[in-house]
Amino acid sequence: MRRAVALAARGLGSTSPNPVVGCVVLDPRGEIAGEGYHHEAGGPHAEVHALRAAGEQARGGTALVTLEPCNHTGRTGPCSRALLDAGIARVVYAVADPDPGAAGGATTLAAAGVEVEQGLLADEAEAGNLAWLTSVRRGRPFVRWKYAATLDGRSAAADGSSRWITSAESRADVHRLRAEADAVVVGSGTARADDPHLAARTSGARTLQPLRVVVDTGATAVAPGARILDAAAPTLIAVADDAVTGHLDGLAPVLRLPRAENGRGLSITALLDALHERGVRSVLLEGGPVLAGAFLTAGAVDQVVGYLAPALLGSGPAALADAGIGTIGRALRLEVTDLVRLGPDLRITAVPIAPAPEEN
Repeated sequence: MRRAVALAARGLGSTSPNPVVGCVVLDPRGEIAGEGYHHEAGGPHAEVHALRAAGEQARGGTALVTLEPCNHTGRTGPCSRALLDAGIARVVYAVADPDPGAAGGATTLAAAGVEVEQGLLADEAEAGNLAWLTSVRRGRPFVRWKYAATLDGRSAAADGSSRWITSAESRADVHRLRAEADAVVVGSGTARADDPHLAARTSGARTLQPLRVVVDTGATAVAPGARILDAAAPTLIAVADDAVTGHLDGLAPVLRLPRAENGRGLSITALLDALHERGVRSVLLEGGPVLAGAFLTAGAVDQVVGYLAPALLGSGPAALADAGIGTIGRALRLEVTDLVRLGPDLRITAVPIAPAPEEN
């Protein structure tokens, strides 16, 4: 199963709106006969790749899959049927499929006499498929907030300069995060200050690029010639319903959204709903401190990835602005799930801790 989890990771950035899935098929003696992973949406699922590699050796054998085999016919047939046709005698899967349209494969297999087990290395498989699982369970895209800061929490110097706070190793890692995301989101402040490009640069053969989204409430931050308007990746500019956008005609698609209830910026809920309708299942939030605060206020951050450089500034903007937290008792507590050194920097990955239920 650990091999299946590793195989699944090869599909990150290429399978959306489908999950990443890995599969290993053992012959009746318990030897590896075939393996595979889901390469891209619309293509064969992991089980099909593994069964094709195994051939007749799959008959009477075992399939280990990171996600419950699907039970529906979409652009491909149900994997439960493929496993039955191949003569698989036992299926072990890590995580149950939360999608009601595809779930039920385990029940179908068990009804046909296949031995079925669930839960092996479930935590590892869950972590590898976190974005897709979150999007299905919450009905909106998974949001990963990425920021870079000095050890005293500054995202830029007092004069506004910020290139480069972190190392080349950290910047390369950010491109990996972009390559895994369906959309990269920044705000108007970042668009004005940095003229970002936001396309993913990786050493692999990735051809899909994330959707580049600028949250530009008043439609004043993106001008002709901006780097985000080139042909390297698709771009979407989110503006307020009442914004004047004539100067953007022919430059990029415009998404009109209601303003936030507090009158500052756009409704984050409406933005995520609109992106979800467009097939976006994972968002990399690279916006500045104001946009990050808006997402946190809306309860729309599922994971935080902070790149901390061994440097001090003492002044300048903080990595996070107002997030609707006025007292220490309301601090958003996080659980650190990963800590890695990248060159001289530290990368800290953490997830919000659900608040404990209040006692009566």
